[in-house]
Amino acid sequence: MPSHYSWSIIKLSSVAFPGPQFPRVNLPNSITLVRICSIPLLIWVLSSNYFSSAHGAKELIASAIFIAAAMTDGIDGYLARKRGQITTMGILLDPMADKLLIAAAFVTLVQFNPGLVPAWIAVIIIGREFLVSGLRSIAASGGFTIEASNLGKFKMVVQIVCVVAVILDHRWQEWPVYGSFVFPVHWIAYAAIWFVVCVSLISAADYFIAFWSKIDKRVSQRRRRRAFVLSRRRDPQQAPRPADADVAPSA
Repeated sequence: MPSHYSWSIIKLSSVAFPGPQFPRVNLPNSITLVRICSIPLLIWVLSSNYFSSAHGAKELIASAIFIAAAMTDGIDGYLARKRGQITTMGILLDPMADKLLIAAAFVTLVQFNPGLVPAWIAVIIIGREFLVSGLRSIAASGGFTIEASNLGKFKMVVQIVCVVAVILDHRWQEWPVYGSFVFPVHWIAYAAIWFVVCVSLISAADYFIAFWSKIDKRVSQRRRRRAFVLSRRRDPQQAPRPADADVAPSA
């Protein structure tokens, strides 16, 4: 039977060698990770035949998932600012989660409702996201930041309305509300998709102009600084030429 000393050794060894500890994820970052995890669920609902479109179950579930995921975009940012939990992980994951959600939604809609979302529209919308991300990365490497414009934020709201309307249009062209009044789902989806294309192009041009103005200003400052440094340097003085250099030596 083990003695008191052996139990003490076992107890000390368990304290001396703790198990692996993982960094804790705060609440805003957890919400952002939930938004990322909802992307494959949205793709599965829209692409699989598990849910039927006969009564609109697939469209309603997909719309609910997308709206809930889009709402977490504002919730995690609000909680991060209120709780003072703005971290590098959150700064990296939040815009990436937004772009992944929008890109996955429009790529899936090309297959789900190609009449409203042809492939070239998805290319324009997703290409705009890659362009803005690239410009921000280049700007960050140059030492300055391009802030999100109000046009870009408005574009996100329009994209949410567009995706939900296109999903519902797959089942309902018109949604009866009360009596003879119907909700024109198809025309709202049609107008929203073209509005998103226009806003995406205008927003991309706005970001590019802001990026180019900052780059041009930074390059001009570097040129002026280089010219000032060069102007402070003195030209090297040439060695004096001997007066009798051209006179032939006498014999």
